[in-house]
Amino acid sequence: MLAARSFALLSGFLSLQSVIAGLLYKRGTAYFDPTVGGGSLLDDAGGGLGEPLNVIISGLSSPDVLTDNGFLNFARSLSFSTECLDIHLGNPQSANLGDGNGAVNQTMELRADYDNSNVGSCLESLTGGNHLRMFRQNGTSANSGALFLAVSQEEDVSEHHTISPDGYDTGRDALVSNATAGQTNFGGVTYSSTSEDITNLIAAGSDGVNHGIAQDGVVKLLTVTIV
Repeated sequence: MLAARSFALLSGFLSLQSVIAGLLYKRGTAYFDPTVGGGSLLDDAGGGLGEPLNVIISGLSSPDVLTDNGFLNFARSLSFSTECLDIHLGNPQSANLGDGNGAVNQTMELRADYDNSNVGSCLESLTGGNHLRMFRQNGTSANSGALFLAVSQEEDVSEHHTISPDGYDTGRDALVSNATAGQTNFGGVTYSSTSEDITNLIAAGSDGVNHGIAQDGVVKLLTVTIV
């Protein structure tokens, strides 16, 4: 009788542990601070300089948003798309997100498509506009699944796509404003996004920033939910 009761108590305890573990797994983590793991909130653009990772798609977003195809679809709902005719000029940039993976090249690079997901990014290549690089935090030491974005407003092709004055902050703000102004949709999927300012990840200023353009030290945390 005592053995049966002990077994029942042990079974109940193990079941409770499983429930708690499941809840914690589902809750997840929005992101891990890359600097804790030896990373940086600047990517590597070469020459010892980098572009600020100024938007984070939270690891608490709908899981599909955090996949490559899911993020691309979400980005298209914000009028971003793949590069013009899938032609890319220039080298990819890399980032160390402090997750144990070290420096990893960007997963994708997208440009404003001016509401034409087929060829609109060709117009951005010519006239300038918003632009992003995406990196995923998924190493074994900090596996949040969060997506870190380097967002910037670019000049036109005659200026060799250099960053506009104040282009890091204005590019970031334009993306976030578009995402949070109301529900967005593309390809039959509708998204609702909320934003939070994170002010303790990167120092304001131009130290180490590509092109010497100052940024305000604010990282926008977007939580994107499929509705």
